Amino acid sequence: MAREGAGLFVGYRVLGRFSSHVPHVLRYHSRHREFYLAIAVGNSIHTYNVIRLSVTNRKRVEILFCLTGNALTQDIQCLAADRMLIFASYDNILHAFARNKEVVHTYEGHKARIHLLQPFGDHVVSVDVDNILIVWNIQTEEEYLQVDFDKATFAISAVLHPSTYLNKILLGSEQGSLQLWNIRSNKLLYSFPGWHSTVTTLAQAPAVDVIAVGLVSGHIIVHNIKFDETLMKFQQEWGPITALSFPDGHPIMAAGSPIGHIALWDLEENKLMCQIKDAHSTAIAGMSFVPGEPLLITNAADNALRVWIFDGPGGTGRVLRSRMGHSAPPTKIRYHGQNGEHILSAGQDGTLQSFSTVHEKFNKSLGRGSINKKKSKKKGLKLDTMALPPITVFASEVARQSDWDGIVACHQGYITCTTWNYQKTSMGAHKLRPEEFSKYKPIDICATAVDITSCGNFAVIGLSTGRVDVYNMQSGIHRGCYGKERAHKGAIRGVAVDGLNQLVITAGSEGLIKFWKFKTKDLIYCTELSFSPSGILLHRDSGILGVAFDDFSISVLDIETRKIVRTFSGHHGRINDMTFSPDGRWLITSSMDCTIKTWDLPSGCLIDCFLVDSAAVSLTMSPTGDFLASTHVDDLGIYLWSNRSLYSLVSLRPLLADYEPSVVMLPSTCPLQDVDVAGDEETCDEMIEYVSPEQLGEQLVTLSSLPEARWRNLLSLDVIKKRNKPREPPKVPKSAPFFIPTVPGLIPRYSAPEEENDIQSKVVDLGVLAQKSDFCIHLEEALSTNEYTAPLNLLKSLGPSNIEIELRGLAPEGGGSTEVMLSFLKMIGMMLNKKYNFELAQAYLALFLKLHLKIVSSEPNLLEELSTVSTQLEETWINLQTLFNQSLCVLTYMKSALL
Repeated sequence: MAREGAGLFVGYRVLGRFSSHVPHVLRYHSRHREFYLAIAVGNSIHTYNVIRLSVTNRKRVEILFCLTGNALTQDIQCLAADRMLIFASYDNILHAFARNKEVVHTYEGHKARIHLLQPFGDHVVSVDVDNILIVWNIQTEEEYLQVDFDKATFAISAVLHPSTYLNKILLGSEQGSLQLWNIRSNKLLYSFPGWHSTVTTLAQAPAVDVIAVGLVSGHIIVHNIKFDETLMKFQQEWGPITALSFPDGHPIMAAGSPIGHIALWDLEENKLMCQIKDAHSTAIAGMSFVPGEPLLITNAADNALRVWIFDGPGGTGRVLRSRMGHSAPPTKIRYHGQNGEHILSAGQDGTLQSFSTVHEKFNKSLGRGSINKKKSKKKGLKLDTMALPPITVFASEVARQSDWDGIVACHQGYITCTTWNYQKTSMGAHKLRPEEFSKYKPIDICATAVDITSCGNFAVIGLSTGRVDVYNMQSGIHRGCYGKERAHKGAIRGVAVDGLNQLVITAGSEGLIKFWKFKTKDLIYCTELSFSPSGILLHRDSGILGVAFDDFSISVLDIETRKIVRTFSGHHGRINDMTFSPDGRWLITSSMDCTIKTWDLPSGCLIDCFLVDSAAVSLTMSPTGDFLASTHVDDLGIYLWSNRSLYSLVSLRPLLADYEPSVVMLPSTCPLQDVDVAGDEETCDEMIEYVSPEQLGEQLVTLSSLPEARWRNLLSLDVIKKRNKPREPPKVPKSAPFFIPTVPGLIPRYSAPEEENDIQSKVVDLGVLAQKSDFCIHLEEALSTNEYTAPLNLLKSLGPSNIEIELRGLAPEGGGSTEVMLSFLKMIGMMLNKKYNFELAQAYLALFLKLHLKIVSSEPNLLEELSTVSTQLEETWINLQTLFNQSLCVLTYMKSALL
């Protein structure tokens, strides 16, 4: 059963998906007065906002990504839109979306896959591959009309609602003929004989009654359907017409081709105005001019969405803004930098791209590798014979990327490694290969592994012959090789350099891992493995090396001791990639058995495992630990999985040996709003928070969790009170009388104030203290029940001053009795016997003896109980002191001994 998320990782979103073979839809929002672009990507719909900016008296269009939440269960096959709704179909089901996220209508009635949609007015027309046309009432979701067409005579291939033609639709067929239907009366109004070629697309021209018809033969017919008259005819040599579009106010027509070229035709002079070659690498799927703007929006199945502006001489166009990803599945991904915001990706299309996890506007394309850039530009994309094969392995470092190239890559079946500059977003100037192969290219020798030092100055490259070379990244000069002739007898399966440039670790297909000194290139140590390694990965911060084997097992090797410390087995297919968590605690592996497993290195156990529909080809963990990124077989996207342990309670208990992983659906292009999805109910028993008991074991001495201020200063309360006592009480200023009295006489003088002789008594009435406190009552009850939990908890809740008052009140002159004092000593004995609240027992007993030592010495029963408590205290303390001395002795030896 499929779930939305796994235990440790849950799907978040996918990067690098921007377009598909489904044509886009351009909409105008009258309230916002803006254009919106809707495009289908997999099972989701992306909505892009068209914002107009005034730049040097010229309007400019920008495409910005908007939040969408309209994921469907299957990939969208057809897309259309009207003023209020977006219609999307998959298989034989049609949905209507409102506000870009809510499914407000569902239309079910087709028995075959829907391949054409046309909304108009209060209805929407859908046509399936069985040649059945259904007209739906949008609001009631009922069938208004259903028409069956014979495939042999009229197989519908295109549909259009002509402008100003009320209740009428125009249908194109594979036989080349056209039919004009009145939907309201269900009548065929007119049949056009056509041009004996399959109609691929229909487009409305700015002029009324005029449409453009695209044919499989490459012809474009501009036809007047009112008089059934062909106005003009064009022909393209690039194959069938895939898309047509007209701008407002200009006699121009744009046409798309199946090889990615775009032609612009001048309708006044009936000639080709200009052409844009290699606009896309695949067939143009959708094409639409923005009304009132010299802008053309195109999309294709090459995973690219582009906006063209025609402001050049002769009406030539250029790319104004684009969103593009890999046109072929990516094969290797790695995080670039330490902020976790950029992912470098190498694809089978030969390009190296950078995808931002923050926003698509920060994406970069570093281009495609080429032997000679100048010759490649002259020949173009299609005829480029200088292009390098796809990148198989690459390494990057940000330390010196502002000074020189910081990326080095190996190409499939190619001996030369290329450097790339991230800041310039282009291929670098250096081609790294051994000097003896500089004049000719060997056929059977290729680069198989590469790594860059943490300082960014050197690149270490391993070849299929077993040779390992070092190159300078700044100059591209060869700086030596490891071993006399070659480092290994077999092909190099992996190279790694430690964080301090002290060690170089190489793995060969013959089953050996060798440790070399980086500077002197001397062999230090050689480890023989049980099986041939398929790849290695070094976590530089912790010095841990992960080794994947051909027998589908994984070993973890410590480069300090050069010994294998962990071995994991459980995969049932070739291990494709590995990645460490930033702290080096987890090792995450992917295999051809479609599982992604997380291994906990300290415990040596498998803590998480889940299945995906297609095997993960490459994995990389964010340097901040928040996301795991993966790429999959025959998939163009880079999928992000959020680490749930950062924001929720996740069980990291080892999985059982018979654990059956569940299938997890790959995340969609829409970020999840709430990642705590359904499925937590199954693991709720494992998510119970562990509560530590008050006493872990009877033989252990346990302290209380109270702060030190509650018990540490109990013996010094009198000193603290004396220190904090004010020198003299504050005096209230005497208020002056309204009429100040004067002394009678010739000279006016004020009379001196009279001294008050009333002195209040400072003797406190102790009658109120005759009542017993709750603590005394609990102690008296404990004499009969022998249960001292209640008085102890009461005492723990009091502050230092209140504790002293309660202990003073235990004496007979304070309202207590010798029985209550005896009960208090028994409570202390119980605490020492059970060995918990150990520091409280010491503090309470010390204050008790300080206050009532004379009374205790005069009462035989109190002396007897006190001797019992003293014996318990001495035994406990001697045992505790012995353990302390042993620990201190071991620590002193470890600090001073020479190991």
